Amino acid sequence: MRITDVRVRKVNDEGKMKAVVSITFDDEFVVHDIKIIEGQNGLFIAMPSRKMGEGDFRDIAHPLVSETRNRIKDAIFAEYEKILEGKTDDAVALE
Repeated sequence: MRITDVRVRKVNDEGKMKAVVSITFDDEFVVHDIKIIEGQNGLFIAMPSRKMGEGDFRDIAHPLVSETRNRIKDAIFAEYEKILEGKTDDAVALE
């Protein structure tokens, strides 16, 4: 499975959430609402989730193996860095 597109929408610089991301696989399947969040140990991605009961959140979609999560994370952070550097306004296909 190839990552064929990453679209990063930067949000207000204030607060912990830095951007919202959509990622496309094989030009056939897209996952929206992946968040880039500033944590205590730096940036991390949070997969789309929904609130369950008393404040707990459960991922709606997520990778099952760490290698896939790392590929997704690396692709997202590469596009996010381009936006921070002003090289692009939108994400560019990774083909």
